Amino acid sequence: MRHRYECPLRWADLDLLGHVNNVVYVDYLQEARVDMLRHHRGEASAEGLVEGLVVVRHEVSYLAPLVFRFAPVSIECWVVEIRAASFTMGYEVFDEHEDGSRTVYLRASTVLTPYVFTHERPRRVSAEERLVLEAYLGTETPSPRPARSAPHHEELGHYPVHVRFSDVDIYGHVNNVVYFEYIQEARISLMARLWPDPREASAGSMVVARTDVDYRVPILQRQAPYDAWSWVSHVGTTSAVIETEILDGDVLLARARVVMVFVDADTGRSRPPAPEHRDPLAAMLQRAG
Repeated sequence: MRHRYECPLRWADLDLLGHVNNVVYVDYLQEARVDMLRHHRGEASAEGLVEGLVVVRHEVSYLAPLVFRFAPVSIECWVVEIRAASFTMGYEVFDEHEDGSRTVYLRASTVLTPYVFTHERPRRVSAEERLVLEAYLGTETPSPRPARSAPHHEELGHYPVHVRFSDVDIYGHVNNVVYFEYIQEARISLMARLWPDPREASAGSMVVARTDVDYRVPILQRQAPYDAWSWVSHVGTTSAVIETEILDGDVLLARARVVMVFVDADTGRSRPPAPEHRDPLAAMLQRAG
């Protein structure tokens, strides 16, 4: 069974192209997931799933741009897999038409684990919680994780991550959605250094096609910044892959892999990049070996 959530759009959700920003979609997924679990609020078996979860991994594929309108967008979510101490959820963000067809804007999956915040440790899924999750169990299988390239840190890809007080949830951890903002800021900072016109870094020359994020250690609010390091791990005909690590000293806090596609501003279709855009990416990739 799939749970359906009608998600309202906000004007502030839009980017410079008038599309819902790729970061905001993760907020929509969180809203849909919480709405699904709140259907069982009041049941002792579901309380821990509503209040006591942490995200281990996000995999997000962006399929079509979503523009602002006053009507909500539909989100279906379901449980893909249940394991001893974690479960995986699937999502589809879409509009359904009168003939039953769909325009799908995004598909995603999230790995979550029940968490004991007072002891800062994960726990197993209880038998009662498993029954709640099994009501939403689907037949889809988890997508395979792409191979990770070896990290390559050079000063060009460094970005200091400053945690705002509003980034932190009631448990004192940076909310999983905010990580996408940090990764976006670090990536745009790298593009601004690589490209001759810094405005191109955020003005629509590239769009995000996919984002995978692994959450390793919670990020806490503090005055001193954390270190984000970004590098180019692949350059294709019309796309590039940028990876980012967020570190506290030598401790890896999170790692992301973002697939970017070059697009034509007039048609919105993918296209080969101009040499002044591709060459700096290829040069950084070559330096990484």
